[in-house]
Amino acid sequence: MELSSIQHHVKAAELPLEKLAGNSKLTEAEKVQEVGRQFEAVLLRQILSAAQKTVFASSANPQSSATGIYQDMLSNQLADAISRSRSLGLGESLGHQLAQQVKRKGETNS
Repeated sequence: MELSSIQHHVKAAELPLEKLAGNSKLTEAEKVQEVGRQFEAVLLRQILSAAQKTVFASSANPQSSATGIYQDMLSNQLADAISRSRSLGLGESLGHQLAQQVKRKGETNS
């Protein structure tokens, strides 16, 4: 069995940000789009975290360290899901703007 014939296409969304830039299997467009999506997710995490701070603790909503950790995990997953759905559009818009800058930079270096 020859393993070199197996092609594994890497998806940009599967890579952490620090490994995205150095990956030779991804096109520049894929890298730029993923950076835009991940930036959108960071902004969404901040918005969701700020929105949760306005909820007051009560007997119906007790605050504990476990509750805080759960809420952070929930915010992270929700932010990632929203950014992956592209329903907000901020990441996609940012990705297009970054792609134009990369293209212009490449044209001036040529």
